[in-house]
Amino acid sequence: MNLKKVLWATAILGLIICGFIAYRIYSAIFSPNTQFNNSEAYVYIASDASFSDVATSVEPLLKDMSSFEAVAKRKGYINNIKAGKYALKKGMNNNDIINTLRSANIPVQVSFNNQESLALLAGRVAEQIEADSLSLLQTFNDPGFLQEQGFDEDTKLAMYIPNTYEFFWNTNAEGFRDRMKKEYDRFWTDTRLQKAKSLGLTPNEVISLAAIVQKETAKVDERPRVAGVYLNRIKRGMLLQADPTVIYAIKKETGNYDTIIKRVLFRDLEMDSPYNTYKYAGVPPGPITMPDITSIDAVLNPEKHDYLYFVADVSNFGYHMFAKTLAQHNRNKVQYTRWLNQQKVLR
Repeated sequence: MNLKKVLWATAILGLIICGFIAYRIYSAIFSPNTQFNNSEAYVYIASDASFSDVATSVEPLLKDMSSFEAVAKRKGYINNIKAGKYALKKGMNNNDIINTLRSANIPVQVSFNNQESLALLAGRVAEQIEADSLSLLQTFNDPGFLQEQGFDEDTKLAMYIPNTYEFFWNTNAEGFRDRMKKEYDRFWTDTRLQKAKSLGLTPNEVISLAAIVQKETAKVDERPRVAGVYLNRIKRGMLLQADPTVIYAIKKETGNYDTIIKRVLFRDLEMDSPYNTYKYAGVPPGPITMPDITSIDAVLNPEKHDYLYFVADVSNFGYHMFAKTLAQHNRNKVQYTRWLNQQKVLR
């Protein structure tokens, strides 16, 4: 009789212990284990991250690290780390967290605008994906790639068309560059290529001219008119005489692209640079910035007119006054020169 009681007690105790263990296992896997207040928190895992690195990243977000580590080991995640950006949602359990970190890499939106050099582009992109600026710049400047893709030291900036693109955060430098080449090829549709051909320009020349248009006016609705002026000048064999190209020549010569030049001086016009369109005819050898798509399309779809000159309109800032003759242009120019002097803009 006593033996039976002992056996029953042992069995019941065993069941209690098993139940407790099962409960602990269930709680470790399925109980909520986040401690942040926002609806979600982001975790960035580098390509060379170890589980220790992952643990360091998620520890501030979790209530119980030991249970997380136990579940990670049980599910084989410790030896199968996946790089990327992951969103942990408030109230997730360890099972959900591990599944997320293993298979729910979310894309990021990578944006860049009118950079004047590949170094500036590399710095901008490095703020948004895992690749660092040095590796990006080295990849952008790879001589073999440039030659293979038909770019050179002057035209290499043309391959990067400002926009917002979707990438995974853990994209490396080559992945980013190669994707940009695909976007460049996708941008140059048969229709755009035909329009460039009808203007007597190559795609790179279109982008180089669009870069000047970009610098001349921030007003999207005015860009086709400005583009028309430069195309009229090209047709007549006139120098483009675009101040932004002179400013770029100065920056390129000094290597300081942060230089702010508000006024081009007569001595600047004598600078011996292929980018100085006051000295050298035709489109510059490469773009002076990365033009927006609106500027590129403005060149491909210019306004038809007879204007050959334009100058800033101080009565309507942001826009310009256009002229068909030099005499009319000189009259228009008086108001702008007077305004510069009044503002004491010397450089």
